Amino acid sequence: MRTFVLIKPDGVRRGLAGEIVSRFERYGIRLVGLRIISMGRDRAEKLYAVHKGKPFYNDLMEYITSGPVAVMALEINLPAEDAIKMVRKVVGATNPLNAEMGSIRGDYGLIVSENIVHASDSKESADYEIPIFFNESDMVKY
Repeated sequence: MRTFVLIKPDGVRRGLAGEIVSRFERYGIRLVGLRIISMGRDRAEKLYAVHKGKPFYNDLMEYITSGPVAVMALEINLPAEDAIKMVRKVVGATNPLNAEMGSIRGDYGLIVSENIVHASDSKESADYEIPIFFNESDMVKY
């Protein structure tokens, strides 16, 4: 099962990209695609289309395009539902104040609007999000 994780501008700006990648690797989650990019508005709108019209949408667009991000395709040898749960557990709750210590957001997140990472919340989301950033030929095979 493949899923998608994005290290947001605050995580890249704070020099946490390597630590975040290593957290996934320590759990046996394989990195099959990795890229550092400047997020353009078009790509950001496609990624966060589900939030269009919500009160925080414009601030989200401003923030996610404010600096470099790291995009990752991860591969986990688990059924889809378990793979998503595992990655989301490593990432932690959306609000860092509710995230468990030991999770990425619990250890490094400061506020909900700048919470270090985005992670797919379902197989359908992963299947939608990965192709926004990667072609199949961009990913490695183990």
